[in-house]
Amino acid sequence: MTWRILRKLRCCPPGAPGGWPKPSTSFKPAKSEDEKGSLHAALTCAVEDETIARNPATAVKMVKRREPRQRRKRQAWTVDDARWFLESAWHAGEALYAAFVLVLVLGLRRGEVLGLAWEQVDLDEAELYVAEQLQRVRHELVRREVKTETSEAPLPLPDLCVAALQIRKKQQDVDRDRAGDGWIGTGLVFTTRYGTPIEPRNFNRSFDRCIITARVPRITVHGTRKTCASLLAALDVHPRVAMRILRHSKVAVTMEIYTEAPSDATRDALRKLGDWLT
Repeated sequence: MTWRILRKLRCCPPGAPGGWPKPSTSFKPAKSEDEKGSLHAALTCAVEDETIARNPATAVKMVKRREPRQRRKRQAWTVDDARWFLESAWHAGEALYAAFVLVLVLGLRRGEVLGLAWEQVDLDEAELYVAEQLQRVRHELVRREVKTETSEAPLPLPDLCVAALQIRKKQQDVDRDRAGDGWIGTGLVFTTRYGTPIEPRNFNRSFDRCIITARVPRITVHGTRKTCASLLAALDVHPRVAMRILRHSKVAVTMEIYTEAPSDATRDALRKLGDWLT
């Protein structure tokens, strides 16, 4: 059978169906589709010569190689996006406004904010400890200990965070008086109107609702951590303090971010936002 196929290939001109491939000036590796086409043509000749009953290459299916999927780059807020988000949440009277301030300015995770207790906050010294986080495990909300370097060393609180927490304390006092005997004491900073822990999914819903109201790009709560460093620079937080908040081992790393400080207009707007709270 082989010599018959070779004879047929010799009879066909180069480049014609069933013939030898047309010579090229530059060498290119053959593709799988080209190799199958040449084999199929040669075996077709064998079928025509009645050397074989059917062409076995017809039943061969080529597996297409899937191109690797490119990862979508996570979108991050600019400092102006974060400022406008906070301004909008404040004017809307959002109950979780102080929580959003801590997420954006300190880079705290959702569970760390929801698990924050008043005993871990010192407003007089302007610092807090991240010691617990609130998580939903199956059908139950659980407070778990955070075993990181931040649970042992306090985080300094910029003025905006102190002002926001002071307002939150007053809000909770009002909620406690209204609830009366129905108040459930958990010691948490952020609670429902009855003192119970906030469901993490409800936190996300409030965050998404404020994004729609502020008309800023939609991102996740975790995505706000990328804006934290730039926001600290815009708030005129001292680089040494920002280094502690950002958990940088060297102040030089922090200074690289501070060289990309936002405009004076953005600084003034954030300063006004802090003035509104005090």
